[in-house]
Amino acid sequence: MQEPQVTIVVVPRERFSCTQRSLESIYQYTDIPFKLIYVDGNSPTKVRKYLETQAQEKDFQLIRTDYYLPPNHARNIGLSQVDTKYLVFVDNDVVFSPSWLQVLINCAEETGATVVGPLMCEKEPIHQRVHFAGGESHIVTDIHGRRHLREKMYKQGHKVAELRPHLQRMETELAEFHCVLVRTEIFEQIGMLDEKMLNTKEHLDFCMMVAAAGGKVYFESDALVTYIPGPPLELTDMHFFMLRWSDAWTLESLKHIREKWNLSEDGYFQTKYKKLGGRRKVTIIKPFMRQLGLSSDNKSLLKTFRAWEKKLNRYLTKRYGKIMSQRQLKLDFK
Repeated sequence: MQEPQVTIVVVPRERFSCTQRSLESIYQYTDIPFKLIYVDGNSPTKVRKYLETQAQEKDFQLIRTDYYLPPNHARNIGLSQVDTKYLVFVDNDVVFSPSWLQVLINCAEETGATVVGPLMCEKEPIHQRVHFAGGESHIVTDIHGRRHLREKMYKQGHKVAELRPHLQRMETELAEFHCVLVRTEIFEQIGMLDEKMLNTKEHLDFCMMVAAAGGKVYFESDALVTYIPGPPLELTDMHFFMLRWSDAWTLESLKHIREKWNLSEDGYFQTKYKKLGGRRKVTIIKPFMRQLGLSSDNKSLLKTFRAWEKKLNRYLTKRYGKIMSQRQLKLDFK
């Protein structure tokens, strides 16, 4: 057997109910040797047992915590175990297409790229709607010396069948953590992923760190994958989803990237503040209202439900924070 030169690190994104489909897709469509490290952050019993069985059958490394994991924390757990030339960070709701991994490696080998992102699609039916085809992530300074973050995702919403014949491999500034190949040696320069980036914009931070270290980011159009977001959500997904997209984690992440890169609190950030809780509104609140036979178009009623949900969200976030603080205290005393 050829010694694997790549390790796939799978981490929780926002739910657990896509676990089996995603894992089966990895093994179905990956046609070169690879190592796999699966980071399981407190999945429900059914998923935990499935992963334990699969880890034994397929001989991959399963690392489980009994608490939910912010994305970069989960990635760092996997990263700490990687000993191959390349690694691929993959979210647990991604499905793949033939030869996806070989194509990403070919791009890195032929271009010297540090980071390679595939043609990323979104939603069902799979591989049909573009989510991301390269993009921009950099800082510009205005005439007053204020620093502004510039982020742009190319071709979002386009149809793959219409767009793909016109796409080609290119150097870019941005790749997303849904699925991204990384040359492992870059972490010797930039260190581990920044765990203060709790739930958003961590891919921007990472790509700018790579660029600052002299690395190159590429988009590879011949590699095709799709991430499948909710809704619907299973009940066992609800707690993690609410924590993952909590207002507190989002605000802390935005504050940290702003301070880290000395950015102005401009319209970019003001827009993000106004959208707080938007994912929970679409994925949890509106479907719940419809299940009760209520119209989610009723703005007054929707506002009431959002206010209730925000209180619950604050409670869950604070409780998680206390649990993690107590856990850290125990570790410090050992």
